Amino acid sequence: MTVDGTAPTLVVGLGCQRDCPVSTLRALLDQVLQAHQIELHQIKALASIDLKREEPGLLELAAQLGLALTFFSSEQLTGYQARLSHRSQIAFERTGCYGVAESAALALAEQLARTPATLLICRQKYAQATLALARST
Repeated sequence: MTVDGTAPTLVVGLGCQRDCPVSTLRALLDQVLQAHQIELHQIKALASIDLKREEPGLLELAAQLGLALTFFSSEQLTGYQARLSHRSQIAFERTGCYGVAESAALALAEQLARTPATLLICRQKYAQATLALARST
């Protein structure tokens, strides 16, 4: 709980290779949440880059979890570059931003809470996907 008694806004940012199966995304999410002792119900929403708007695994994960999935343009995500724990040249060449998962998590947490966000969990890589978790109070 925050000082005023409200729960922090926790948002998961996801990046993935094309046709990444939902099972891979879910395994990564479950593994990260368990490792950090965060309950699934504490997650408010999911975020990614607009290039993944039609990605079946991401859409299926959001549907399975009953969470909103918000997409941001590479231009919107570029503004978070200085706050990333990891800058990927490959991600930049493919998407126009240096880190999809962290940038998307920060962007959505700030949009939802209307306050600055921080990375609670930096970029985690697993098989064909990356995940980061941002927190805003």
